[in-house]
Amino acid sequence: MIFKQILKNKSFLVYGLGLTGQSVIKFLKETKAKKISLWDDDINLRKKFNLNKNISIKKKISEADFIILSPGVSLRKSNQKKLLKKNENKIITDIDLFFLTNKIFKSIVVTGTNGKSTTCSIIKKVLSDAGYNTVVVGNIGKPILNYKLGNKSNVVIVIEMSSFQLEYSKFVRPNHAILINITKDHLDWHGSVKNYINAKFKIFSLQNRKDYAYLPQQNNIIKLFNIKNMKSNIIINKKKVQNLIKKNISNTYLMTKSNLENLSFIYYLKNNFKISNKSFFYSLKNFKGLEHRQEIFFKKNNVYFINDSKATTFAATEGCLMNFKNIIWIVGGLKKIGDKFNINKIKKNILKVFIIGKNRSFFKNKINKKINYLETINIQKTIKNIFIELKNFRKNQNKDKIFVILSPASASYDQFKNFEERGKIFKKLITFNAKKYL
Repeated sequence: MIFKQILKNKSFLVYGLGLTGQSVIKFLKETKAKKISLWDDDINLRKKFNLNKNISIKKKISEADFIILSPGVSLRKSNQKKLLKKNENKIITDIDLFFLTNKIFKSIVVTGTNGKSTTCSIIKKVLSDAGYNTVVVGNIGKPILNYKLGNKSNVVIVIEMSSFQLEYSKFVRPNHAILINITKDHLDWHGSVKNYINAKFKIFSLQNRKDYAYLPQQNNIIKLFNIKNMKSNIIINKKKVQNLIKKNISNTYLMTKSNLENLSFIYYLKNNFKISNKSFFYSLKNFKGLEHRQEIFFKKNNVYFINDSKATTFAATEGCLMNFKNIIWIVGGLKKIGDKFNINKIKKNILKVFIIGKNRSFFKNKINKKINYLETINIQKTIKNIFIELKNFRKNQNKDKIFVILSPASASYDQFKNFEERGKIFKKLITFNAKKYL
């Protein structure tokens, strides 16, 4: 490719040395880039990569033609925010590199606040079952540059992109761009709701009249799309398609309101790929949900245990709790800045709440006098108390089914490495104790 030849004459600074940064380093070495410099705000990672202490970050930034910024690095929070802001025109992402160096492929980019990973996974299944050579990359699974497209020309690349990745992207032009939803999130990273929404809308900015933009049926989003004078063909997700899907699927995992909304986008998408309804509904019938997302992982004696650790905002948690009744709910952690928390729609579904994590006082204030709750601080103490409660509920009340749900409506970093660790520990403790006490 022409750009790969250009790389040989360019200098790059890889800023952020996690999994994404490491994939960029490997890619640039393989393409024989002229010069590759490295940096991370974490001094331990700088030591791990044996970075020369005598070369300042200011020098590295000034000498670089491109700065490849990892998605975890925010210009508003980085130690080098002033320098990065001054050189923002140099900043691109690993996904930009993929688009620049691979021209012959069909691309589907999915973004939104909640449900991106599940949507991407279903798209892959629907397209693969219909005979398309489909790969899922980006914010789900391995970094995109780990995938070698080579000379393959019939590949469909499904890319999950977060707002972090989109904010600094400059060359991402998807054939199909899907914005599934927008609620307030990551305001600490983006600085404002406006910046967050603008980052999401970059998914459409380079599209042309041959491309497709898929939007939720929200007037403010449709209006903004028109104001920004986007050029792609607009497809609006309409309620009647959700109703059609609901009538034709039997997979209980997909029957939730949020999943039905996201399936509707895939219905429009499959029409553009000329996939039949028969093939589409067959794929949905056999789809198995993702871990940590409304995952029913254990059931015994009419008690169902659900791991929804990925729910880091109240909107995501509400989407889960609206689907069940007789709920014992575990909530808490690090509250997201700007996140709205109103339990009025779900309180009738809840038997009791267990509050964990650093921001317990916030959740207590929101729940107090509305639902019976207990402050249990951490997962271990919570699970011990839950099995005591389960005995009481089953002894004193005639309940058909009880659902124990970890849906924290919070980030996990106060007590865990990430939401995956939180979910795995919850599952391990529940499985061990349920076999003994249920």
